[in-house]
Amino acid sequence: MRIKRTIAWSIVVIMVIAIIVLLGGGMFMLRYSLAPNESRPNIEGSYEKLYSNNPETQPWVDSLKSIHALRDTFVTMPTGERHHALYVWNGSNKTALVIHGWRGSSIDFLCIARMYEHDFGYNIVVPDLHAHGQSEGETINMGWLDMQDMKYWLQLFKTDTMVVHGVSMGGATTMMLSGEEMPADIKDIRFIDDCGYTSVWDEFAKELKGQFGLPEFPLMYVASMLCKILYGWSFGEASAIQQVQRSKFPIFFIHGDKDRFVPTKMAYRLYKAKPSKKALWIVPNTAHAESYRNHREEYVNRVRKFLKSKFN
Repeated sequence: MRIKRTIAWSIVVIMVIAIIVLLGGGMFMLRYSLAPNESRPNIEGSYEKLYSNNPETQPWVDSLKSIHALRDTFVTMPTGERHHALYVWNGSNKTALVIHGWRGSSIDFLCIARMYEHDFGYNIVVPDLHAHGQSEGETINMGWLDMQDMKYWLQLFKTDTMVVHGVSMGGATTMMLSGEEMPADIKDIRFIDDCGYTSVWDEFAKELKGQFGLPEFPLMYVASMLCKILYGWSFGEASAIQQVQRSKFPIFFIHGDKDRFVPTKMAYRLYKAKPSKKALWIVPNTAHAESYRNHREEYVNRVRKFLKSKFN
C-alpha cells in the first residue's frame, strides 16, 4: 500500500512539474514574441536607418518638414489608449494607409508612403501600431487587434478612394482588415500585402521549430491559451488567411522568393485562398521585406497598375 501511495505521489509531482514547465515555457514564448522594442520610440535612429536603406526618402522628408507638411497626430482609440501617426494631407480624394512591421514604427516605411504621396499624389497616413513607436501599449498584437485600430484611422482620414498597404506584420494586419466591413462612403478601397504571414499560429510554429527545434505540441497550445487569457486573443483566431477568404475587396500579394522569415509558400496559399479580385507578384532574388528596396521601379509600376486595374 505504501508503495502504491509513493507511486501516486510521484506521478502527481511529475505532473505538477510538467505543468509548471509548460506554463513557464508558454510565458517565455509570449515575452519573446510579443514584447515591444525596448528602445521605442527611437525616432532619430529610425530616420537614420530609413535614409541609409532608402536615400531617396531624405530630400522628400526634408522638403515636407520645411513646409510643415509632414505632421504628427495623436488620437485616443476606443480602447482608451493614445496612438500616434505621421500624415501628409495634400487635399487629394485618395488616401493611403501604410502599416509597418513587427517591432518597427511609422518611420520605417516612409519609403512606401513616399511612393503614394510623391509618385501617385495620395494623402498618406502612417500609424504606429499598438505598443510600437509613439503609440501606447505594452504587448504586440501581431495584427489581430490592430486591424480595429487601423479601421479607426481609416474612418478618421477617409476619402473616396483608399488603399491599405502593409509590410510583414503590417501585411498581415492589412489582410486581416480586408475581411472586415469597410465604411460605406469609401467608394474604392484596395489592400496590398507585402510579405505578410498566413496566421500568427503558422508564423510562431515556424519560428518555434526554426529557432528552438521544438514541435507545435504542447508549447504552442499552452502559449496560445495564455495569450487568450491575458490579452484576449489566441494564435489560432489571428488568421490572415481566414480573413482573406471572406474579403470582398481587391488584394495585391507581394512576396520575395528568398523569404525565410515569412516563407514564400505562405504567399501562394494566401493568393489561392482569395476568391477573386486579386494579383500576385513573387519578387525574384529577394528576402523578407526587401521587395521595394531591391526592385523599386518595378514595385512602383506594379502598385500603380494594381491601383488602376478594373475589378468586376
